[in-house]
Amino acid sequence: MFKRTLTQSDIFLIAANLLPVFGVWFWNWNPKEVFIVYCLETIIIGFFNLVKMGIASAYRKTDVWSNGNYQARVSGIFFMLFFLVHYGMFVAIQNGLFFAVSGIADQYNIGFFNFFFKWPQLLNGDAYIMIGAFVLSYGYKTVSEFLVTGQYKNVPLGILMFQPYMRIFIQQVTVILGSMFLAFSAGKIFILVFALVKITFEVYVNFENAMNKAISDFKTQSKKD
Repeated sequence: MFKRTLTQSDIFLIAANLLPVFGVWFWNWNPKEVFIVYCLETIIIGFFNLVKMGIASAYRKTDVWSNGNYQARVSGIFFMLFFLVHYGMFVAIQNGLFFAVSGIADQYNIGFFNFFFKWPQLLNGDAYIMIGAFVLSYGYKTVSEFLVTGQYKNVPLGILMFQPYMRIFIQQVTVILGSMFLAFSAGKIFILVFALVKITFEVYVNFENAMNKAISDFKTQSKKD
């Protein structure tokens, strides 16, 4: 579960997460804008996971859908649509919770779902630099660890579909706790604590392997039952 060495994609991810810390502490970036970008990171992760599912679907066309004892071979597009709906709802609920706890929802009149349409109005050039760093880091990770290694040829779509969730659960707990600092105008402390905790989990915990093992164990147990 725990990584022993850093990969190049880990280094890119560390740099992307340290950028907002330097921005807030030394370059006068707005902590609330940085917080919004961290919320957008959830969408960026989902986007690249959807790209990975699309690549795997183009290569294999179909895969096995499991639901308890029921199994059927379905199109990869079905997996992608299911992920899009399920993950989209998850992101909407999560961001609604984040904004409510931090007080941003009241300040910017953000509702439950309109974040998807209002976020461009809430950011300036500094925030887009941060978004670009996250896009580059996750893009590099997708190419180097998914395409170049040939993982897309054999990873089950059912496992790929749920890979982002463990990372997002860690982010969710960290943001909820950290947003309390943000609500009390302690934005610098929030960004520092959040980034350090996030880097620790992102780099030293192998989310994909942990999720793959959990799903494989679940499937094995389901077959026994």
